[in-house]
Amino acid sequence: MNITVIGCGRWGSLIAWYLDRLGHRVTLYGRAGSAHMRAFRSSRSNGLLTLPASVGLSTCLPEAAAGAEVFILSVPSQSLRGLMGELAPLELRGRAFVLCMKGLEVESGKRLSQIAEEATHPSNGVAVWLGPGHVQEFYAGVPNCMVIDSRSDALKHRLVDAFSGELIRFYYGQDLIGNEIGAASKNVIGIAAGFLDGLRLGTLKGALMSRGTREISRLIAAMGGNPFSAYGLCHLGDYEATLFSPHSHNRAFGECFVTGRPYEALAEGYYTAAALQALERQCGVELPICDAVWRVLYRGRDAREELDLLFRRTVKPELEGREVRQ
Repeated sequence: MNITVIGCGRWGSLIAWYLDRLGHRVTLYGRAGSAHMRAFRSSRSNGLLTLPASVGLSTCLPEAAAGAEVFILSVPSQSLRGLMGELAPLELRGRAFVLCMKGLEVESGKRLSQIAEEATHPSNGVAVWLGPGHVQEFYAGVPNCMVIDSRSDALKHRLVDAFSGELIRFYYGQDLIGNEIGAASKNVIGIAAGFLDGLRLGTLKGALMSRGTREISRLIAAMGGNPFSAYGLCHLGDYEATLFSPHSHNRAFGECFVTGRPYEALAEGYYTAAALQALERQCGVELPICDAVWRVLYRGRDAREELDLLFRRTVKPELEGREVRQ
């Protein structure tokens, strides 16, 4: 395939490296002012990985898009709508857009695939590439499993067949809503895990994991998805990488936040916590963990007090004959 990867951060560059390794023709696009792109153009390395000479580098979007069959987008979630606006004048038709990013639009609460579909021609397909893993581990040759999902079964199967290799085994997603919501919200749970680490309460992560999964399964069901998707690779299956790993930006951000240390890297869960407030109201679903994280981040509430209230919540039956609310 001729593939253009848009976004030269840690994930975009890893994807370009991985797909080149599989034999695809890959161009990596980044803005001219990007420090990552300057590093790649200077030494082909960003400090995490080195790109082979076979990966093309471009800072001109029309040039990078020319001839591409597949566009893989790996940019901050809140930048997606703007990027789709930049692509619109190119009048792309019959292409595939694969979103390798996790989040929700803050203003609307929309899933990222919804934004991409709204902003592109109907002849273009949209898919998502989600699941656990860290750049450092993949580049070191440590394998993992991930998910590709789409409303188009044909596109989903085409991408899984083309992108699968020894390093990444892809599963066919069966619930676009559940997989996107699960992937986005796990970053909020990751920030809560960072709070626990910062307050030396890491033993509560087991409770956080079980309650967090149940919480998000209710939201997925209320949005029309399959609640069991919360127990798959895109949410519970990503907890090890997000709640425990030293490479997790969201966990590290949460830890730094409660200990008063600066943190410069992007933590998508910060924006997702705000977006979930709108979804919670729209769907009429309680999200106690996500609410607690939001109050700490956006309302200045004390993290220790919020966590104490969270884990002391009264357990009560939802309805007779149904399981209790956690």
